[in-house]
Amino acid sequence: MSQRKEHLDGLAMSLLLACCIFWGFQQVLIKATLPSIAPVFQAALRFAGATVLLWLWSLARGEKLFDKDGTLAAGLLAGGLFAGEFACLYSGLQFTTASRLTVFLYTAPFWVALVVPFFVRSERLNPIQWLGLLLAFASVVFALREGFVAPEKENAWLGDLLAIAGGMFWGLTTVTIRATRLAQVSASKLLFYQVAVSALVLPLLSLHLGESWRWKVDAFSAGSLFLQTAVGAFASYLVWMWMLGRYPATKISVFAFLTPMFALLFGTWWLGEALTPGLLLALLGVALGIVLVNRLRTA
Repeated sequence: MSQRKEHLDGLAMSLLLACCIFWGFQQVLIKATLPSIAPVFQAALRFAGATVLLWLWSLARGEKLFDKDGTLAAGLLAGGLFAGEFACLYSGLQFTTASRLTVFLYTAPFWVALVVPFFVRSERLNPIQWLGLLLAFASVVFALREGFVAPEKENAWLGDLLAIAGGMFWGLTTVTIRATRLAQVSASKLLFYQVAVSALVLPLLSLHLGESWRWKVDAFSAGSLFLQTAVGAFASYLVWMWMLGRYPATKISVFAFLTPMFALLFGTWWLGEALTPGLLLALLGVALGIVLVNRLRTA
């Protein structure tokens, strides 16, 4: 296994940037697909497909996913938290906009920064890095401030609560990975725990919520589901799990603050929303926050 690194290098930053761009687009894509496919059922289809793709990927590479290595309990916990995150995300998009939901979902780095240091002493943030974390989040809130003042939907607060819960589940998933033996397993097995548990849990939740499993099969919905599955739930998350095993979780998580900015940019392009000077200022704030959190320790 490759040696863990204390800082994000050029490869990590490039991969993270690509993931953030797609995840920002994906939030808008999921929202646009809701009229065709019920939310939790949409997530269930996505992770069922990702489970199959990951299993085939592991077979082709000769990776063993079912060896006994003492990680089952932690893996099931991570999988349950992961499923909870996406149940909240997909359900929340019924009540609020993609960009508004995303800003609350990306409270996840706070849970990571607060909890991980109790288990991994080397990941404690210094005051400058905490300042960067706060600056990045404040910049996201600033960019989406209009939504807090005048929500587009009456029940937007429910979407907000679901997004905050999703952010908590995401953060705690990262903590579980870093604080247990899951940090030593392959990226494929780590992701398999999460997508496989989600593929089992989310259909049951969908049925419990009374969702319709009938959906309009057209080019858009089929293309959306393919991208969410192959690129989102398989490729991008496999890269994310690989990086979690090699780079500091706190620094990786804060880099993901770029995703809400890309979500708003794609919303502007797709939905014709205005690109304001405030958004550009917020983008600079997020970039500065990332630089501060990832600054090299001199001591």
